[in-house]
Amino acid sequence: MEWENQTILVEFFLKGLSDYPRLEPLFFVLILMMYVVILLGNGTLIVISIWDSHLHTPMYFFLGNLSFLDICYTTTSIPSTLVNFLSDRKTISFSGCAVQMFLGMAMGTTECVLLGMMAFDRYVAICNPLRYPIIMNKNSYVPMAAGSWFAGVMNSAVQTAFVIQLTFCRNNVINHFSCEILAVMKLACADISGNEFIMLVATTLFTLMPLLLIVISYSLIISSILKIRTSEGRSKAFSTCSAHLIVVIIFYGTILFMYMKPKSKDTLNPEDLDATDKLISMFYGVMTPMMNPLIYSLRNKDVKEAVKNLFYRSFFNK
Repeated sequence: MEWENQTILVEFFLKGLSDYPRLEPLFFVLILMMYVVILLGNGTLIVISIWDSHLHTPMYFFLGNLSFLDICYTTTSIPSTLVNFLSDRKTISFSGCAVQMFLGMAMGTTECVLLGMMAFDRYVAICNPLRYPIIMNKNSYVPMAAGSWFAGVMNSAVQTAFVIQLTFCRNNVINHFSCEILAVMKLACADISGNEFIMLVATTLFTLMPLLLIVISYSLIISSILKIRTSEGRSKAFSTCSAHLIVVIIFYGTILFMYMKPKSKDTLNPEDLDATDKLISMFYGVMTPMMNPLIYSLRNKDVKEAVKNLFYRSFFNK
């Protein structure tokens, strides 16, 4: 690859599935289909959360934000991944890689914080139903969503700024589908201990703290549900938060499976990343945004009814 003054990196090579060329057409079709489902599913949720007056509540406001976030998150990486599957030149410029890192980190952080806000919303709805309209009014849930986006942008801006200041003068092959920030950091020929410390602090603040909020919220929710005497009441209470709980389990479960690996695995050369790791990463980056609207649609009567009304008006009221 080209270099300037032997220290300034011009471009990165995204290895992806280059070692498995026969799999590339198959995964191109699969990922393209998933991307279409992501756009249609999340786009539909955004439309009904705006169009249907019955869904003008904090829960569906957060859900609309989550759907928009999933569309943005996948759009930062999937189109370029699809192009790379069909292209012999699987490269990305240094500036393009920086933009992709920034957007991916911003969307990922925002989703972590937003899921925490959604868990708090469900806690108030179930544990303090009489005070819910007072606590979760427009002056509270709009700033909560805006704060989630702000946290994601600021965290990503700081981490990306420190990464692009590193010196890259050796290997420029990223053994990944996109410019994932950890994969890029490992290519630096400079001390990255400062970057790792910043990432540790950011992970604690924007990933583990929202997870702690989710755990506390659902512990109180489950305790409150168990106190309900009738099985019908318990079922109704659980149904209001089950979709969000499933999304949280899938989202955080995949993150933990990806990153909570044995030390011996983490210390391997980045070129030793195998196909299984890449497929897990794909699940995290594609499957979760695709499943979110399906989960909310299948587990929520209001959403199913709103979708039916939307399609009925679209096809029969012309």
